[in-house]
Amino acid sequence: MKLVFCGTPEFAVPSLQAVVDAGHEVALVLTQPDRPAGRKLEIQVPPVKQLALALGLPVLQPEKLKTNAELRARLEAIAPDAIVVVAYGRIIPEWMLSLPRFGNINVHGSLLPKYRGAAPIQWAVANGETETGVTTMLLNAGLDTGDVLLSHSIPIGPSTTAEELYPQLSQIGAKLLVDTLSGLEQGTIQAQSQNDAEATLAPILTREDGRLVPTERTAEQAYNRWRGFYPWPGCWAIFRGKRFLVYALRPVVEGPSVAPGLFEVSGGELLLGAAENTLLALDEVQIEGKPRMSGTQFVRDFQVHSGERLD
Repeated sequence: MKLVFCGTPEFAVPSLQAVVDAGHEVALVLTQPDRPAGRKLEIQVPPVKQLALALGLPVLQPEKLKTNAELRARLEAIAPDAIVVVAYGRIIPEWMLSLPRFGNINVHGSLLPKYRGAAPIQWAVANGETETGVTTMLLNAGLDTGDVLLSHSIPIGPSTTAEELYPQLSQIGAKLLVDTLSGLEQGTIQAQSQNDAEATLAPILTREDGRLVPTERTAEQAYNRWRGFYPWPGCWAIFRGKRFLVYALRPVVEGPSVAPGLFEVSGGELLLGAAENTLLALDEVQIEGKPRMSGTQFVRDFQVHSGERLD
């Protein structure tokens, strides 16, 4: 097929490589503009752009799509068989949706209709799901509501993090995309509408999502959110008026009874009471302005006492 590929982060890189390796003609790559990032605000080039340039593919980085007459003329001149969208980070306008004969094909990191939205991998882990996967779908004007083409599921281990799932799902998505294009070309794929009643949302993450609220969540719920939201927005709270970051934690099956939100120092470990009489061990922490350290060292260096509160 003749394709236009839309994608930005590392998650989309295997998909671009896969369609090229499969012999498809990528007539144009659309990706987000280079932007400053990090504390030093250094200009970051999107991973998809880096690969596209290495492959000798033409690249555009438009700020806008909907009213971009120049881009529209370019795509209409290309007349792609399909537009592939993988973690592009832009809403696809109606004129792009209706342009190719095979439609706009999206690689989405969940088993639709579950986890529609910007952060499906993170929310699946954070909510304690034991299964996730990748779905290819036909984009429409809704939020991940288009017809499903193919899907592939994998288990989520009890200690697996979203960060660990990302590369695995990106590789699965790349293969699924190639299979989808082949199936569409051969007419062997039957698109299936989604059951909206089964839909759940995976909204874009905010810093507040990472807040550790032990008075409202059990140890297992807090652990799952840490697995889903590491490295960003991470897991944090307020201790002694300062920002307190948790880099490693785990539920404790047997231990003392501790009120939710209170610390317990036991055997050198830093324990934290959580909802429903559950208990967390904080194994690696950092308080604002100080280096990361083990929970044991934190207890020693900051003279943490049982009964102190984490806000």
